Amino acid sequence: MNTSRRTFMARTWPLFLGASLAPRITWADSAKYPDKPVHFYVPYPPGAATDTIGRMTAQVYAQAYGQPFVVENRGGGGTTIGTRALASASPDGYTIGMVDSTFVINPGLRGAQLPYDTLKDFAPISLIATAPFVLVVHPSVKANDLKSFIALAKAQPGKLTFGSAGIGSGPHLAGEQLRQEAGIDIRHIPYRGGGTVISDLLGGQVSCAFATVPTLAPHIKAGRLRALAVTSVHRTSLLPDVPTFSESGLPGVDISPIFGVIAPAGVNAGIIDKLAGTLGQSAHSGELHQKLTRMGFDAVGSTPAEFGKRIRSEVAKWKQVIQRGGIKPE
Repeated sequence: MNTSRRTFMARTWPLFLGASLAPRITWADSAKYPDKPVHFYVPYPPGAATDTIGRMTAQVYAQAYGQPFVVENRGGGGTTIGTRALASASPDGYTIGMVDSTFVINPGLRGAQLPYDTLKDFAPISLIATAPFVLVVHPSVKANDLKSFIALAKAQPGKLTFGSAGIGSGPHLAGEQLRQEAGIDIRHIPYRGGGTVISDLLGGQVSCAFATVPTLAPHIKAGRLRALAVTSVHRTSLLPDVPTFSESGLPGVDISPIFGVIAPAGVNAGIIDKLAGTLGQSAHSGELHQKLTRMGFDAVGSTPAEFGKRIRSEVAKWKQVIQRGGIKPE
């Protein structure tokens, strides 16, 4: 069944049921849910940050409900394989999944190639956390702050390079945002994975890069890299001396990777609210909050409506950045 037909059926199938089948619509209400194991899809291999947060989230749910939330890693296709599987799952609440910034970047990057509709085929549950990026340079780069970095880039157009984990990745689009907002010419060097980027940055093969604060904080504190600015609204506790892009005069550089939970469209609203409430409580003040904070993430725990609004905003933002930059998928 193609995506458009599946979406149509997901929205209209109750109209075709007789009154005698009505209990099938209401049996999985929030009072009874869950009464069996829940499949929890992660569209990455084990070990990725999204996988780590997904496993912590699954543990929160399992402890709260007394039922296993079984993490199933379904990586590949730039997260589209696992996300498509989630879109195709039965909307009964027994299959949910993790998403991150790739989920909101892909509509602008892949467009009609996506095998699902990001805004129509899913039910947002909760934004778990965000993780600000930090812009770092190799010590050989003669810039101690964002202002001097921009001046250097303008004086030497095309000479400075920035590495990323690949075309369309979060770090790539952060660098593209910087190019567009500052009006500078810095060359993008795409890699296949973030680990190689950091290695080459430490070795001086690339001039600068964006990555999450938890990833780069040890290198910054050891003096191996110099931090110029963070993308969060407020300064991060891991790097309290590093200003934000807004403080440095570029509020338009505002990427902060997101990590959240979604379900297939059509899941009972009571189940969605129950899942969001449980996750929100733990993210606000429970064990999940403590774990995320120690790792350098900003715990959120939003409502479904808040997460839906964030998803729509992020999709629109990255579409614009991608179009302005003429970025095409690999």
